[in-house]
Amino acid sequence: MIRRLASRLLLLAVVVLCPVPAQADAAVPRIGVLSAGTPESTAPLLAGLRQGLREHGYVEGTGIAIETRFAHGRFDRLPDLARELIGMPVDVLVTVVTQASIAAKDNTKSTPIVMVGVSDPVEAGLVAGLSRPGGNVTGTSAMNAETARKWLELLRESVPGVRRVAVLWNPTNRIFQMQLIRQTEAAARSLGVELRMFEARDPDSIERAFAALSKERVAGLNVLPDPAFVAHADRIAALAEKARLPSVSGSTAYAEAGGLMAYGPSYPELARAAGGQVARILKGAKPADLPVERPTKFELVINMRTAKQLGVSMPASLLLRADRIIE
Repeated sequence: MIRRLASRLLLLAVVVLCPVPAQADAAVPRIGVLSAGTPESTAPLLAGLRQGLREHGYVEGTGIAIETRFAHGRFDRLPDLARELIGMPVDVLVTVVTQASIAAKDNTKSTPIVMVGVSDPVEAGLVAGLSRPGGNVTGTSAMNAETARKWLELLRESVPGVRRVAVLWNPTNRIFQMQLIRQTEAAARSLGVELRMFEARDPDSIERAFAALSKERVAGLNVLPDPAFVAHADRIAALAEKARLPSVSGSTAYAEAGGLMAYGPSYPELARAAGGQVARILKGAKPADLPVERPTKFELVINMRTAKQLGVSMPASLLLRADRIIE
């Protein structure tokens, strides 16, 4: 009797101390998200990603797990964060902007990578082609030469006679920014617009850039889309207003923060499309066979409060084309 009781107690102890792993939890796919920005600036994209996944039957907390890492504008941190996610491991790695995508690709040839918001993935060496990417990377692209031309056209339409435009760019996000600069320079040549380049990467350098551009005879400002500029959009918009400069950006967050105008692809929609690609990969598709998707929805946002502060009379033709007008 005592021996039987002792045996049962020993068996109970083994069960309690060495539980069998939950098979259901082990089967839940894990998706990594690597962003060069902040949790706040990435939140709309994460919402779009989750929506795209839900539309294909994957719900966070039940059917999938999502792990996020943010570089907070510190592009030098991206390789370490990429290795951290890859080492977990994750089943698919979603990367936000070009530098994050490159950091991921440099650290794995096997983990599927789905990029969001990359300007030219072919030029960046991320994919072999848009229709057949090859390798382990696919996703969505964001900007193109037509978008860069549109920024300058919007400035000229809102402020007739604009001939010299300042361009704010981030040298730490070099690959993505240089692609945009080349596209903007080509557009400027065809439109007869002269550009002045100003570097900025953080609040202090943003202040210095505006101090420098105030000494130039520029009539407009083009703020290139960048995670650091999204994080500090309110300060950039305030400085542009103080300098009496009509401005435009490729990020709608800029107009929402007080910039005059913004025109660009809907990043939440790009992330939603990326969510669909992640779902197809989880169901067995290979990134090499999934075409890189281009933007289908662009948004023009005009901040009329800022226009009034600057004394800019926005043409009716421009207001009619706006997707959103902020009063």
